[in-house]
Amino acid sequence: MTVQGSENSSRRGRRSSTMGGMPLNDMPWWRWRSNVRSALHMLSDPGFQQEVWLAGVEGYGDVTDAVYRLVEDTWLDNWSAEKYVGTIFRDSQEAALVDTAVLRVLRIMHQVGPDAPVSVYMEHPGWPEAVRAARDAHVRMAAADGEDPEQPPRSLHILQIMTRSA
Repeated sequence: MTVQGSENSSRRGRRSSTMGGMPLNDMPWWRWRSNVRSALHMLSDPGFQQEVWLAGVEGYGDVTDAVYRLVEDTWLDNWSAEKYVGTIFRDSQEAALVDTAVLRVLRIMHQVGPDAPVSVYMEHPGWPEAVRAARDAHVRMAAADGEDPEQPPRSLHILQIMTRSA
């Protein structure tokens, strides 16, 4: 993933344009933020998990894909989100909420295996706690980006379009 150049950085004091209500480039590593937000959004929405993941609807990936987007570029499976305050995350509270969600989701993934069907994740006794942690992080990040956290998750195609724009 390409890191945005400084000419689009929020350090110059201007707010970027938006797509779907979300500021596109007011954080230096906004593409990584977009992927983390997308993953947290899907992991935080039980209705989405039932109606899309469990039903096998195409275009949204699965639990493993969401976890991959959560940690692929950030390495949040190896270190704290605090490392990215000011680049991906706006403040320490946002980072702490993301860390909590990552740890809870990864704990389940390591117990059930990355290739487990979504139903196995959803039946895990720790899943409601992981969903709640992802929800807390999602709501905080969405509000900070000026987006309604109650909107349904976007497809991976829309995410791809958003992260290629700017």
